[in-house]
Amino acid sequence: MTQSQSPSNSNSAAGRNLPPMPPPPPPTSSTQRQMTQTLDMSDRSSNAPVAGHRPVSPPPIPSSVPPKNSSPQLTLAKLIREAFDQGYSDIHLGVGEVPRFRSRGEIQPTDYPETDKEAFMNWLREVMSEAEIQRFEEHLEFDGATQYDFARVRINVFGSLKGPAMVLRLIPLKILTMEQLRLPPVFRDICHHHKGLILVTGPTGSGKSTTMAAMVDYINKEMAKHIITIEDPIEFIHQSRKSLVKQREVGMHTRKFDNALKAALREDPDLILVGEMRDKETVNTALKAAQTGHLVMGTLHTNSAVKTIERILNLYSGDEQDAMRVAISESLVAVIAQGLCRTTDGKRAAFHDVLINTEAIKEWIKDGKYDEIGELMKQAGFDGMVTMNQSLLNLYQDGRITEETALEMSPTPNEMAQFLRGRV
Repeated sequence: MTQSQSPSNSNSAAGRNLPPMPPPPPPTSSTQRQMTQTLDMSDRSSNAPVAGHRPVSPPPIPSSVPPKNSSPQLTLAKLIREAFDQGYSDIHLGVGEVPRFRSRGEIQPTDYPETDKEAFMNWLREVMSEAEIQRFEEHLEFDGATQYDFARVRINVFGSLKGPAMVLRLIPLKILTMEQLRLPPVFRDICHHHKGLILVTGPTGSGKSTTMAAMVDYINKEMAKHIITIEDPIEFIHQSRKSLVKQREVGMHTRKFDNALKAALREDPDLILVGEMRDKETVNTALKAAQTGHLVMGTLHTNSAVKTIERILNLYSGDEQDAMRVAISESLVAVIAQGLCRTTDGKRAAFHDVLINTEAIKEWIKDGKYDEIGELMKQAGFDGMVTMNQSLLNLYQDGRITEETALEMSPTPNEMAQFLRGRV
């Protein structure tokens, strides 16, 4: 019985002309410890997962809608549900800032008030354990994920000038097919390779994970393979179908990308998906896996297919680059560089640079003739190759994007302008 409850009980007794009840004796130290443990367990079970694990069932969304003028009553679950219902891709939250959503590539504010520290920490407790919050406070960075019954959410928490901030990326539970995403038919052919290196590249938010998930889903449904994914964090969830799928998260199921990739070579894989090829060691192991008869898929943050090859080679010293050009030319299957642009119907569409490692491309990679590779891509549509300008032109001719959008998203606007005028 709390102190706030005692006066009401005492007044009630006086109204019935009964002597007031004496206050209960103070709890013993053991009782106090038991109450503290009970409250602590209750708080953790309702707000956060066990340390080291992502919550599987987040707190239920309240049936009553909290008023927008009361920031502490606005739950993170409600914000996530609102973003999901409206088709938003990201939620931006931070102390001293108004909550914002990303709608088809553009940030837009909400009518909610500025977030205070108390509200922000309550939101963290909804999706993070106390150990994870403490780890964030020590390192000022946190990456993780949680899952609701309608969407999976990738979490990044970071420190900023005004205070802690957080970005949530909404990931659909349903994986769209390559047909639904309108990916080029050559993507299906790429999936049928048994060994080699497939790179899917592009800036953050360009849909790389969605494209790779569609490709893995196609392999999972059509082929009897063992698929191992190494991600940070796990985004799309794959259920084993014709293939056996094992997904590992860095920090939870393994310590480092490179360690998990080396271990995967001893786990009888057919396809290894590496969430991000961040460093020289991971690239070395991925190339080794591709050369020893495995199919490896990975991502890089580059804007074109040719720049992807240059980016990998730049990880190595000048003395190593000749050998690495040979290794890449022998291992590479394809490079898919991707971007997203706004369509005329208010949605977004992907456009691509697709490089297929034909015999001619192999020779030019060995010789470092990158300009020639770019020119060949423009003329090798029969091999499934396409440049970003050609892809944007196709979207424009289909009426899906405007001329202004094509010029804005083009890596070489002058050439794009010539395409649009029919001069190329």
